[in-house]
Amino acid sequence: MAAKPSYLLFDVTLLRRAQISPSIVRFTFTGPHVDQMATYAPDQRIKLFFPGNESSLDALFSVVQQQSHDWYEAYRALPETQRPAMRTYTIRALRAECAEVDVEFVLHGDNGPASHWAMNARPGDRLGMTAPVIGAPGPHLGFEWKPPKGVRRILIIADETAVPAAMGILEALHDIPDHPQVEALLEVPCSDDAQALPSAAKMHWLARDTDPTSQYGELLLRAVRDIDLAQEIKALDGKPGKVASGNIEDSIEDSIGDSIEDSEEPLWEPAAVNDSAPFYAWIAAETKVARRLRRYLVNECGLPKQYVTSMGYWRLGKENS
Repeated sequence: MAAKPSYLLFDVTLLRRAQISPSIVRFTFTGPHVDQMATYAPDQRIKLFFPGNESSLDALFSVVQQQSHDWYEAYRALPETQRPAMRTYTIRALRAECAEVDVEFVLHGDNGPASHWAMNARPGDRLGMTAPVIGAPGPHLGFEWKPPKGVRRILIIADETAVPAAMGILEALHDIPDHPQVEALLEVPCSDDAQALPSAAKMHWLARDTDPTSQYGELLLRAVRDIDLAQEIKALDGKPGKVASGNIEDSIEDSIGDSIEDSEEPLWEPAAVNDSAPFYAWIAAETKVARRLRRYLVNECGLPKQYVTSMGYWRLGKENS
């Protein structure tokens, strides 16, 4: 008997849309099998498939059925001209008992298949969605939020593309007794994008409309430099010196990294699983910004890179939506 797949392709339709802020809209989807969907972390990644024409989704679902639920092989099996556009998003909330799943989009024009869909979507519109399925054997994949059990200090850094994941993380932390000290730096397009959240975290909403000369990520970089993290990290980790890992190979690797800031390679560097780590940083933003933030924390503040999860959710100048 074949093993149960960990991800399935779900046929979903838009149930409702809600404008969360000027730049963020929440879409609630439903479907005949959404009650079988699972999520394992607040930053659980999924894939959405946007129809390029009326038949592209039908073609995908048809091939998936023929491929015994291997959605990726089914997708690749389609001729390129028939493939629906595929983009990565985060589950904002899942109510499997109600067969509802929320996904939030950043609205930034009509310059790609996802943004075009979001600008024009109405209840009843159909998408494809790959997501984890209940009861699938491990390992569970598709998320990077893995804070150490004994962590005492958490730093969350995100731009608007990662705000849905960051908000889910902050909500989850709020429900944990004896929660650690949490600080969140969230860069968004405008001041009205700040959201109310029941959280003990120290929140910094950084709006680009308050500084029209700022470029993507500049407000995040300034804000993180305004925190005296070097002293905090030394006090928490108990290790003097600039590079707290004390590993010459790590220092060499990071020095090499300084020379490849313009690399075309995507940035996706999860922290090591280490429940004794006292400090944990979760960074998700534009790729170059995330790389610079990670480099600052490691090279200048002395945070061991094993304590940092840094992800490039998108890349400026490339079609991401």
